[in-house]
Amino acid sequence: MKPTGELAGKVALVTGAGSGIGRATAALFAAEGARVAVCDRDPAGGAATVEAIRAAGGEALFVQADVARAADCERAVQQVLAAWGRLDVLFNNAGITRRANVVDTSEADWDAVMAVNVKSVFLMSKHAVPVMARQGGGSIVNAGSGWGLVGGKDAVSYCAAKGAVVNMTRAMAVDHGPQHIRVNCVCPGDTDTAMLRHEAAQLGLPGQALVEAGAARPLQRVGQAQEIAQVVLFLASERASFVTGSAYVVDGGGLAGSA
Repeated sequence: MKPTGELAGKVALVTGAGSGIGRATAALFAAEGARVAVCDRDPAGGAATVEAIRAAGGEALFVQADVARAADCERAVQQVLAAWGRLDVLFNNAGITRRANVVDTSEADWDAVMAVNVKSVFLMSKHAVPVMARQGGGSIVNAGSGWGLVGGKDAVSYCAAKGAVVNMTRAMAVDHGPQHIRVNCVCPGDTDTAMLRHEAAQLGLPGQALVEAGAARPLQRVGQAQEIAQVVLFLASERASFVTGSAYVVDGGGLAGSA
């Protein structure tokens, strides 16, 4: 661990940390001195993230959990406490997408998107907040999306879920500010991850189609997972000590408009 890093001495829990933005953020947290609980339902992905952190000299453990299940979320927090005795940072990152309009979205897909993207934030925070309150404070960062702030085509369940996450963030910030718990939201645009390629497949597009579409943004590309992780680190750290209830857009200018 880095003894003088941004998160030196802190304990962090990252959901959906087996790949993509979650993995990049877990690695960055560890590089900045945190002990990191890598939470994912995929044991292979989670183990790979833990192995990478340890190989780089960091400290990490794997917590296997389905974050849409209350018992799993409670167990995840308890496992972190059993290992390290505290929890300072929670990054609610786990998420899925199902690309379809309201007519073509099945009830099962709607329920799955809401469970993973919204219910998980509720459940993990429900168990993390009392721990942070007893410690005298903490930081929660929720994964929203640019489509939590504006609508998008053929993504009604995802837009609804991420809109809920953005406003949950504000409500939690109001409720738990007096307990010195800051709650913020990062809202990425398209990011070069396996999830983006899976999204393209759902739309019947070539794997690189949505990556290449990033050329239409002001910065003329999609984001990289490490770039999103840097903003999450800022929100989790003491550099953001007076920031709460905010939704940080990290999208290469996509919501600002294209030239």
